[in-house]
Amino acid sequence: MASRQNDLALIVYAPSLLGDEGRALAIIHGMERALPGLHLEWTTSEKEDLIALPNRDEWIMANRTDGGFLFLRNDNDKHPVTIAGWENPNGLAAEGPPHFEVHVDLTLDTAGPVAATDVLEAVAEGARALWGHATPFNAGVEIAEQTSPTQEGSPRPPRGLPALKLPDMIRSPEIPHRLGWLNYWSAATARAIGFPDPARDADLLLRARHTATGGWVVRLTDAPLDLDNPDHLAALLRGYERFPEIGGRSSP
Repeated sequence: MASRQNDLALIVYAPSLLGDEGRALAIIHGMERALPGLHLEWTTSEKEDLIALPNRDEWIMANRTDGGFLFLRNDNDKHPVTIAGWENPNGLAAEGPPHFEVHVDLTLDTAGPVAATDVLEAVAEGARALWGHATPFNAGVEIAEQTSPTQEGSPRPPRGLPALKLPDMIRSPEIPHRLGWLNYWSAATARAIGFPDPARDADLLLRARHTATGGWVVRLTDAPLDLDNPDHLAALLRGYERFPEIGGRSSP
């Protein structure tokens, strides 16, 4: 098993499935196309023993749970890839309905910048997500500390990063809650945050991909985000300065 420092966590946020179970298979098939050689044809028992799924697609459809699909993984302990999806009863914004989340974990040596971008695009487009992100473990821990308020009281974001509001203080589900190394913004989300602006986003557009549905995948830095790298930290800070809507910071 890879160390957590080598992990890449990917999450996308989408409207609830509401019976649209075809999205589950679209996500799985899209992810396998994005990583040639990947086969998500195993799950695990309560004792974490691997269980092969020779009829994986039928198993997914027969074992739908929590408004999503059960845990799947590959059969490679050196380069593990896992995925699961479920309905979150909380809204993505103030008074919003429940939403559907997909969580993927893989390693940075499994998916470099290009492959990770392919995976995020495939999962997000298959889920018909509003937005999502993929971030290395260490940077993700610090970005999570930006959310405001915390149970302990006032936020104390590290490294001069801005404090971000909780979902119930954000005005629209299209508004991302945070930035990541890789960012998926649907067409609706891109409009909500004002991306792209050719005059202000020339640098971001060099590392951006326009998707088939009109969304965007935007990479903040060429290499995986490392906040110990001053250039990477500066890129993240510039992203927050450019998009004040993200994290609900432009709302009163």
